[in-house]
Amino acid sequence: MSHAVFVTHTAESAPPDARATIEGVRRKFGHVPTPVGRMATSPQLLKGFLAASATFEQSTLAPVDREIVIMTVATRNGCHVCVAMHTATLVGLEAPPELVEALRTGEPLPDARSEALRSFTVAVMDRRGAVGDEEMLAFLDAGHSARNALEVVLGVGAYTISTFANRLIDAPLDPPFRDFAWDGGTAGV
Repeated sequence: MSHAVFVTHTAESAPPDARATIEGVRRKFGHVPTPVGRMATSPQLLKGFLAASATFEQSTLAPVDREIVIMTVATRNGCHVCVAMHTATLVGLEAPPELVEALRTGEPLPDARSEALRSFTVAVMDRRGAVGDEEMLAFLDAGHSARNALEVVLGVGAYTISTFANRLIDAPLDPPFRDFAWDGGTAGV
């Protein structure tokens, strides 16, 4: 379903409170991704997501581990834009193709430490944070920390904002990410 009420803003057309934010995104990426242009309809949503995302990027989770959390949220919430964008990020990080494919399809991950992180993220989402002792112990036994557990919550929160907003605004896939398109099932990477 297309929601024509969500226009794709530029720095010039956005609400005044979003203009500096959009311009900052444009400087960082060289363009304004369509989802950002549409999220700018609510400057507070856009700023909130970008702030939460930037804070998550500062967590002690390694870059690929952060992407495992993000991709788990994105696939569980059915956000084709997030899956494509973060597939591109994983490819840029030179993540193993079998890891990327498993994240895209929801299959168990190829190594125990990564799978413990993915499973823990699913448990956080499914149980709304009330993760059981067995799941917490499995996460910790795989080499993650109590701090990492809370950082997973931060990642889930940040990317729940993004995935829900992208679905609501019917964000299209920008050309740089079309090679990583995701239909909710399997895709070759």
